[in-house]
Amino acid sequence: MLIDEICEALLPAAAERAVADVRIGLGYTAVQVDDGGCGLAYTFRDEIPSGCSVIHSAGTLVGRQASELALWAKSHEALPAAIGLATLNALIGVPAGAVETDLLALLACEPADEAGMVGHFAPLADPLKARCRALHILELRADPGSGLLPASAAAEVLPRCRIVILSATTLINRTLDELLPLCRSAREVAILGPSTPMLPEVFAGRGVTCLSGVRVSSAERALRVVSEGGGTRQFGGAVRKLTLRLPA
Repeated sequence: MLIDEICEALLPAAAERAVADVRIGLGYTAVQVDDGGCGLAYTFRDEIPSGCSVIHSAGTLVGRQASELALWAKSHEALPAAIGLATLNALIGVPAGAVETDLLALLACEPADEAGMVGHFAPLADPLKARCRALHILELRADPGSGLLPASAAAEVLPRCRIVILSATTLINRTLDELLPLCRSAREVAILGPSTPMLPEVFAGRGVTCLSGVRVSSAERALRVVSEGGGTRQFGGAVRKLTLRLPA
């Protein structure tokens, strides 16, 4: 699976780093390593088990080798998987060719295109609708009457889309490997969100054309926002938005 390849690519770097901080917020999870690197991953808070203790090893994570927590990204449980992915993202630098721009600036959309979006990225919806013939938005929990399609519609919708945007949270809930083959007709396939591992060598060759994520520029600010229940709207200057076009 993709997450296995991501772990394999980063474990040598993880073996040289220790965990300096872990924050599990209601919107995002953040992990900082001892060289100052900080990574983010979405918190699926609806998937967290009930009870007063959700991470039984809480109080022991700081100081562990980063490679130990990085492997949690392979977990089938949402919260350990988020901690693992945040740890992996803390180890990734800025890849060559990445630019500070929004994803839509690099997507080649045409008026006749149908677009599909897995995960509701509200700021992109209206611009995509204006540039494409149709936009289909799929959400894990789509309320009736919201205009959003249930995630179960992916097999019907995505194969006819020429533009596809996939939330990087699909790495956490382990659905990305199922979704990518459905994008066989797409001219553009983008992985989007602060959870995105900016690793072109892993995603190139799988049909992915763009990676759009963040690089934490102020760990102190990002950790505080996570701790206080914030998310993308509150990160502000704590992160740099990066988009990378992958080689064909």
